Amino acid sequence: MTERGFLILDFGSQFTQLIARRLREIGFYSEIHAYNYPIEKIQSGKPFGIILSGGPNSVYEPQSPRRDVKELLEVAPVLGICYGMQLLTHQLGGEVAKSDQREYGLNRVAWRETFGAIPSDQQVWMSHGDSVKKAPPGFQVVGISDSGHPAAMKGPRAWGLQFHPEVSHTFKGIEILRAFAHTLCGASPTWNAPHITEVLVKDIQKKVGADEHVLCALSGGVDSSVVAALLTKALGHERVHCVFVDNGLLRKNEYEKVLAAYNEIGLNVKGVDASQEFLSALQGKTDPEDKRKTIGRVFIEVFDKSYDHKINIQYLAQGTLYPDVIESVSSVGGSVTIKSHHNVGGLPEKMKLKLVEPVRELFKDEVRKIGAELGLPKDMLGRHPFPGPGLAIRCLGEVSAEKLRILKDADDIFINFLREKNIYSEIWQAFCVLLPVKTVGVQGDGRTYDHVLALRAVTSSDGMTADWYPFDFAFLREISNRITNQVRGVNRVVYDVTSKPPGTIEWE
Repeated sequence: MTERGFLILDFGSQFTQLIARRLREIGFYSEIHAYNYPIEKIQSGKPFGIILSGGPNSVYEPQSPRRDVKELLEVAPVLGICYGMQLLTHQLGGEVAKSDQREYGLNRVAWRETFGAIPSDQQVWMSHGDSVKKAPPGFQVVGISDSGHPAAMKGPRAWGLQFHPEVSHTFKGIEILRAFAHTLCGASPTWNAPHITEVLVKDIQKKVGADEHVLCALSGGVDSSVVAALLTKALGHERVHCVFVDNGLLRKNEYEKVLAAYNEIGLNVKGVDASQEFLSALQGKTDPEDKRKTIGRVFIEVFDKSYDHKINIQYLAQGTLYPDVIESVSSVGGSVTIKSHHNVGGLPEKMKLKLVEPVRELFKDEVRKIGAELGLPKDMLGRHPFPGPGLAIRCLGEVSAEKLRILKDADDIFINFLREKNIYSEIWQAFCVLLPVKTVGVQGDGRTYDHVLALRAVTSSDGMTADWYPFDFAFLREISNRITNQVRGVNRVVYDVTSKPPGTIEWE
């Protein structure tokens, strides 16, 4: 991205991604980088403001993440959140110490001088063990917590917050971020769909040479569809060669339906049936990471055989999103990679084509807005997210043609029932998971020993956090009856009531 905006330095908070998400919601571009992001790159990016995230460490711990906040203040105004506030205090001459009363969860702040359009008595979300005991010289404590700790401080070029304004539990927390961006940093909100589209088109044209062509990997989902439309707008129909692969891991009848839709919107698309290649490659593989990487490898092999090599194709396009990048690359040393996505973790080291990933710095809802700006149909943009590895990661254990048949039939019944009840659009993502477990059942007066099927349905705004959808019992009873009656091989249905965190949305 060439966009100027806000820089968020990640010190290990579980909420760091939400800071970026909230800033973008109110029209300010933002990027997340590790806490030790080089000062030279920060200076060259000319951010409007710099935000120091929270984190689990104490500023007094020898191994805690540190950086010179004075050099950051020379670049732009700074907002320190939780650990970030303590780091500001510690380095600028204040005092931080262990709290006599730790504050976790809901709390209240009494404001002496508020930041933006917020009430003088505000509900906030706290998560800290250390507290600021004395503000740095030149700073004023402007907010006090219920426990009497400094909850907010204000300096000439920096603000500090002991609570998290980015989480939904903090009442009007987004207004504080808006005030920081506008009042202290002097930035104007310009990050909207028309502007984003214009920036992305220019970025593509700048990266891809005038005589170079792009091979676009289509999955049938929102992300790759928007990428194909973006590339076509930027480079023209003849320079974007779309390939839609039937890997045998798509939903029931999806290959035919989606291929027809791509032709209708005018993409230069070629359909390739490679289902047997994928199933053969997956044979005997049970580890989720192994399955993902295998699918990524076979995808590239299929693409490499699917186009005319006489054409000057230099780039492979993918629909990688910001959450994919965040979940696949640890930004703070010592943190754990949750999972690798086929878009970012499964590519061969000696891939012949360079990558172009136009939306890798965007969240899902931003991609949908761009798709609408480009004129893509609502039913294509409104589809639930579908993983690149497809049903392979919803079929736990080894993948087989028979297991895929069961999963496709059950998923088709589930999704159609959601549409029938007019609740499909209320749900971020819904799907079935075939478990590597069989149980005893009774069907048709006979004993059965068949598979257990799990239903998963969550609500979310961007996939970073999610909560399970509260179906009523009548719905669950009916969908269970439909699946067990109509899908041969399933005799038990369960519903997953796990939020993210602690679980992920997908099971693998």
